Amino acid sequence: MLDANLKTQLQGLLDHVAHPIELVAYPDERPESAEMLALLGEIAVLSAKVTLVERREGAARTPSFTVSRAGADMGITFAGIPMGHEFTSLVLALLQAGGHPPKVRDETVARIGALEGRFEFETYVSLSCHNCPDVVQALNLMAVLNPNVRHTMIDGALFQAEVEAKHIMAVPTVLLNGEPFGAGRMTIEEILAKVDTGAARREAAALASREPFDVLVVGGGPAGAAAAIYAARKGVATGLVAERFGGQVMDTLGIENFISVKATEGPKLVAALEEHVRSYEVDVIDLQRAERLVPATEPGGFARVELANGAVLQSRSVIVATGARWRELGVPGERDYRGRGVAYCPHCDGPLFKGKRVAVVGGGNSGVEAAIDLAGLVAHVTLLEFDGRLRADAVLQAKLRSLPNVTVITLAQTTAIEGDGSRVTALHYTDRATGEEIRVALDGVFVQIGLLPNTDWLRGTLELSRHGEIVVDARGQTSASGIFAAGDATTVPYKQIVIAMGEGAKAALSAFDHLIRSSAQSTTAEAVTA
Repeated sequence: MLDANLKTQLQGLLDHVAHPIELVAYPDERPESAEMLALLGEIAVLSAKVTLVERREGAARTPSFTVSRAGADMGITFAGIPMGHEFTSLVLALLQAGGHPPKVRDETVARIGALEGRFEFETYVSLSCHNCPDVVQALNLMAVLNPNVRHTMIDGALFQAEVEAKHIMAVPTVLLNGEPFGAGRMTIEEILAKVDTGAARREAAALASREPFDVLVVGGGPAGAAAAIYAARKGVATGLVAERFGGQVMDTLGIENFISVKATEGPKLVAALEEHVRSYEVDVIDLQRAERLVPATEPGGFARVELANGAVLQSRSVIVATGARWRELGVPGERDYRGRGVAYCPHCDGPLFKGKRVAVVGGGNSGVEAAIDLAGLVAHVTLLEFDGRLRADAVLQAKLRSLPNVTVITLAQTTAIEGDGSRVTALHYTDRATGEEIRVALDGVFVQIGLLPNTDWLRGTLELSRHGEIVVDARGQTSASGIFAAGDATTVPYKQIVIAMGEGAKAALSAFDHLIRSSAQSTTAEAVTA
């Protein structure tokens, strides 16, 4: 299953483990069990420190296997064959069980080790999901570091009966002690914040003691990262506060138009961005949502950014780079069935709809690409577009229309999503040409109709366009002195990563110029007063 190059790389990694590793396999009669045993056998022969044991009883699910330090039970289980995006999760589990130090901050390790209670996590994934490995790897590491934590990765495509019985229609979906815990991408810090109930209070107290910044960036996407780097390079006190570092890019699978990088993936680019930001003296404050902005009331004064946890950060200038989020249809049933048939990431959730009927709403590039991807997995795709024609690139449209299991409907206004209380059963739309109301029986709806700027918290503070974007001039200046903005949250056209980065750099240079001029004005005013 592993090619020669991959085996060589894995063998080199296993040379670094300090403790023997034991793999315990629980096969059954299905063909997937043979594949699992073949994979584990190939791994075991790469290192004398890896032992493979086969058992026929004692597992909650088969085929499955555990990864532990020899003589210990670390509580890491893979139910399925962790290939695709999850192969990295398996490699990290091997290394960490073998004593290789994790790449997390010391304070995070300490918080994990201090957790008390019983934590039985189960994570349902699809092997094509690029968001799932972050969650699997975080929970596996917690199991390695704390005996109170156990974690099982479950391949939803392999255990479809279980997925259907539990009404799981989005990945990653995490259960804790049998109860819903969370869905979607989560970092290890986000998971800890949910299980460590005193963390928010401690964090708020720590943030309240921060000294004022010269430049405070709000947002951790490409624009925010670029702004923080450019500000820090000027030698001014720089902070970056973000609800989630990486923003929308974390949910982007393929990136093929980032100049000088032929192809990459969103999570890889975000990891590189964060590493670059942290290489400078930037105070990175992650997992904190800004709720209110109060501009300075006098030249040279401090603006205030109030956070959801009650803490207040002060800065002589602020760069808002809060990006955008998936636009919702806003129809009855959409929010009721989110994660239960309504989805926004075809790469992540598509495998859960194998052999079923789905709809894609949106005829732009993202919608047509989603329909093409899904057509290879599902029984049938219905693509609905409000306009009279698709807006996707011609090459994508040609590919779409060549697929036998895709129906394209234009002039279609989605009016409702129907369900049976547990999952989606149909979509309703109005034929805008005839006025006819039409019901389409299906199992899933993928919404692909663009983005909304994350600017609701700024209404009444900064000038916004009719689309909710922050109005900026050519220098990134907003309607408030000392407040700048960059990226997808602004009126700058063409929402692209490379453009957001450029705008972030520009906003930082403008903020630095503002600091210089404000300082000069204050010095002049003091001289005149004296």
